Amino acid sequence: MNNPTVTAGLNYLQPSALRPFSYTFAPPPGTPWESGSYELRPMPIADARAAATPTDIEREGFVLRDAPTAVSDFLNNAEVTAIYHREVAELALAVTGGTRAHVFDHLVRQREADRTALSFGRRATNGKAAANGRIHNDYTEDSGRRRLGMVLTDPDEAAAVRRYCIVNIWRSIKGPVLDTPLAVCDARSVMAKDLVNAEVRYPRRTGEIYLATHSPAHCWSYFSAMDRHEALVFKQYDSQLGGVSRYTPHAAFDHPDAPADAPLRESIEARCLVVFE
Repeated sequence: MNNPTVTAGLNYLQPSALRPFSYTFAPPPGTPWESGSYELRPMPIADARAAATPTDIEREGFVLRDAPTAVSDFLNNAEVTAIYHREVAELALAVTGGTRAHVFDHLVRQREADRTALSFGRRATNGKAAANGRIHNDYTEDSGRRRLGMVLTDPDEAAAVRRYCIVNIWRSIKGPVLDTPLAVCDARSVMAKDLVNAEVRYPRRTGEIYLATHSPAHCWSYFSAMDRHEALVFKQYDSQLGGVSRYTPHAAFDHPDAPADAPLRESIEARCLVVFE
């Protein structure tokens, strides 16, 4: 796995007039888990470890940091909330230069044991979500704006914020990721016309994300063999309209050079709202 660029399939949404959706819980009888048609497009994905210049959160939209963790068991929700949320907040501030950070959720994922075709990553019976193979961005223009008030529930505090961003922090919770790494798309290569509003239906609310249609201009990267001591931080929304990265589409992909006996990828992702003063 030393080739700095691999060619692998990435799941792009096929254009349609219908608004796509996916369910995080069992949908009503007769309703599919997700709508929309996807096309696995072969795309070059560069190993960013081999890049001549390190990436930057405000330019490409993503950065890898060496960030050892004190968490011993990422399946212990209390330990993750008490220890990891603090670590994530500190890392988000160090990467972005923000002044306040609020971690508002986290999710553990595991590649399916039968290595079935990657889909949108719905939860298995063991409670873990699967790897998400749909190219997506966690927030849209509208849902990114709404998230501020969901995190800062004091209206006066929220109204005083001049700029904020939302970042996703992604980490392996086992050993090196060899089978289904996370690919991230250079924010500068993504146009507004490439992004499609989609619904994510939860039991008590409906969220909104961006899915992506194919463009040959998209520049994809990943970090080979990411290990437990590393964290990938990538931008998912920024309230500043120009001069910074705002959206970084991403997706899991099956690495073409993964060993047949590669351990199943297990990862945790945490989302953090960062306020700039």
